[in-house]
Amino acid sequence: MIRPATLAGGGAIVLWAFLGLLSRAAASIPPLQLTAMSFAVAAVLGLGVLLARGRLADLRQAPLAWGHGVGGLFGFHALYFAALAWAPAAEANLINYTWPLLIVLLSAVLLGMRLTWKHVAGTVLGAAGCVLLLGGGAHLTAGALPGYLAAVASSVTWATYSVLSRRFARVPTGAVAGFCAASAVLAAASHFAFEPTITPDGSTWLAVLAMGLGPVGGAFFLWDVGMKRGDPRLLGTLAYATPVASTLLLCAGGFAAFGTTLLASAVLVAAGGLVAARG
Repeated sequence: MIRPATLAGGGAIVLWAFLGLLSRAAASIPPLQLTAMSFAVAAVLGLGVLLARGRLADLRQAPLAWGHGVGGLFGFHALYFAALAWAPAAEANLINYTWPLLIVLLSAVLLGMRLTWKHVAGTVLGAAGCVLLLGGGAHLTAGALPGYLAAVASSVTWATYSVLSRRFARVPTGAVAGFCAASAVLAAASHFAFEPTITPDGSTWLAVLAMGLGPVGGAFFLWDVGMKRGDPRLLGTLAYATPVASTLLLCAGGFAAFGTTLLASAVLVAAGGLVAARG
């Protein structure tokens, strides 16, 4: 039986599938500004819940816990956006999406969890589906090396943050609200240093609000529960569904065309998830 905490982590994967669609809806906003605004929404929501429950003490954590939380959330997004800026999007996205594979492998290396052949086979199937979806026509160019390195760093950062969350099991999930607030401040500082400021219109504000409530906000709380008390091996495999589900939603929104490649990717990812779940 799948643990409730693992199901919570799966909820984060579902929310992340909406990131592409919402990002397109807020495409007029520079990426760092969008990150700052989304994290600010998540922080306000999280801090409001802590205040209502009388749990603001959850924010009193050791510097190491703050370094882990803020470094994971802000570090991943900063490196990912840098990769998209410095390298072709398809290649950068493909390299970044090695993080589900790294989560499965690091679960064994850092946490001592046993990997069965079904975990490995499920991860390979999911990776194949991701490569098929994102790697079509991709080719590496020497001039984009900084972007590729940033994509590798973003993947390693998120996988390490996710797996090591289990080492911070005593840190309550409510502390993620503080991590989001600190990430919003860092993203805002980076935005003012490197980007022009754009004033959003009404529909863009709605997209930003939805991002802060979902894929760049609420998902982090669910992922924290899943990584600390669920099965990171299964979640790492299921995470390969994110780019496929995201592309399906873009098709539904009229931003992408449905094709046989997408269908084949979905089948591979779904098969990988089913095989890994049986492990």
